[in-house]
Amino acid sequence: MILSDKSIKEKIKTGKIYIEPFDENCLQSATYDLHLDNHFLIFNTENHSLIDVKKPIDDFMKEIVVDDKEGYIVHPGDFVLANVKEVTGVDDCHVGRLEGKSSLARMGLVIHTTAGFLDPGNRLRLTLEMVNLSPLPIKLYPGMKIGQIAFESLDQKCDRPYGTKALGNKYFGNMTVTASQMWKNFVVKKKKHVKKH
Repeated sequence: MILSDKSIKEKIKTGKIYIEPFDENCLQSATYDLHLDNHFLIFNTENHSLIDVKKPIDDFMKEIVVDDKEGYIVHPGDFVLANVKEVTGVDDCHVGRLEGKSSLARMGLVIHTTAGFLDPGNRLRLTLEMVNLSPLPIKLYPGMKIGQIAFESLDQKCDRPYGTKALGNKYFGNMTVTASQMWKNFVVKKKKHVKKH
């Protein structure tokens, strides 16, 4: 069940939902508005021609800090990673869903390509996977409204919240924009051999 504005406020008071900073003016009827941070990761295509999902890609991307007044231009077809300014979190009975803003979608800006889910038990700055689908460049400014988050309650408390070691969660508690860690899914843990006597 999607939570209303009244329920979101109640859950924040009890600590079941976390939003920092929280501004009641950003609370919509069933969502909370999120704002763009100024740390971006962009692809460095000069030295790379292929992404191999089995290998780390940290050096494929370079971090830039965007000036609040100058903004950043996302060209048609460009893919950019960024964070939202707010830190959001949920307990083991709730999830969050990152959604776009209609006004930006009408310009052709997609703010998350697939990964718009805040898992139960996680608290972090959500990552934006932005793509410009329009035929024209779009200029974005840190601090602007970039998306919104809706919250839902689980049918019951989950057994293994995000961050449980056995799950191998790669982005637990992230506070800065991070490149894909997909390669870690291919790392085989070596089993310890016990000597037989």
